[in-house]
Amino acid sequence: MIQKIVLTLAFSGLWLLTQAQEGKVRKPVFQTFKDTRVINAHSVETLKAGMLDFRIGHRFGDIAGPEGGWETFWGLEEAADVLIGFEYGITDRLMIGISRTNGGLSELNTVTLPKANINGLVKYRLATQDNVGTPFSIAVLGHMTASTGKKSSSPSDLNFFAKTEHRFSYHGEFMVGKKFNPYLSLQLSGAWTYRNIIPNADNTNGVADQNDLVSAGITARIQMSKATAIILDGRYIFSDLRTSDNGYYPPLGIGLEWETGGGHVFQINLTNATGLVETDYIPYTRSNWADGGFRLGFTIGRQFRL
Repeated sequence: MIQKIVLTLAFSGLWLLTQAQEGKVRKPVFQTFKDTRVINAHSVETLKAGMLDFRIGHRFGDIAGPEGGWETFWGLEEAADVLIGFEYGITDRLMIGISRTNGGLSELNTVTLPKANINGLVKYRLATQDNVGTPFSIAVLGHMTASTGKKSSSPSDLNFFAKTEHRFSYHGEFMVGKKFNPYLSLQLSGAWTYRNIIPNADNTNGVADQNDLVSAGITARIQMSKATAIILDGRYIFSDLRTSDNGYYPPLGIGLEWETGGGHVFQINLTNATGLVETDYIPYTRSNWADGGFRLGFTIGRQFRL
């Protein structure tokens, strides 16, 4: 008799728990990150349907090291890269964008990079973290860069462009993010970057570079106040050629983010990356934090509803 009562109570409790879970109102987690970018990286965030985001990004020159210091006013008189672009939310999950960059050309680079790039992107949000059964937000990114720069007359230059397709580079990325509490958000990503043209001997002891690069990224946001947060971004490239001995360094960044209200998000950061888009800063980061090869940068995003 007692066993029957215990079993009945156990099954009743399990049934009630299941009903309570099924009856929960799904509440999506709001803003794992405040912006679609975190310094260099994309975040899992997408624009809401009908929202147009006007973006301006800037990377100054080296703060210290042989290219920085007083002579360049700690890099503020130099411009490593500039981005101007528009992005639009087609749905709450799907966004597209187009931008213009100069390619992150730096005097420290030993190769001539293609300049005057047109960049296009598509980002789709596969899942949104909620309080019921979805523990993560997941997004995928597709990015393409086309160089409109002048063709070099020297076949040894990276921008010789023997074929039209040499002007194009591609990037695909899979991102998983989680907001652990109101103060901490983390994101991990895996990516593949492909360039149709590469240096034959890009300071890699005479070894030819590789067209495709696989990388992994980590991104963090730490809320400090209602409007400000510390943001961090890092990426590791899985390549025997991407080593400090060959003059390459992982792109790393740290910054502050302000949400100023009225659709404005402002980021100011320090990073060793010169380029502003994935097809530039992943293959070509050759500046070292330890040598003073880091620079001030900022990004301004302003959203409008169309």
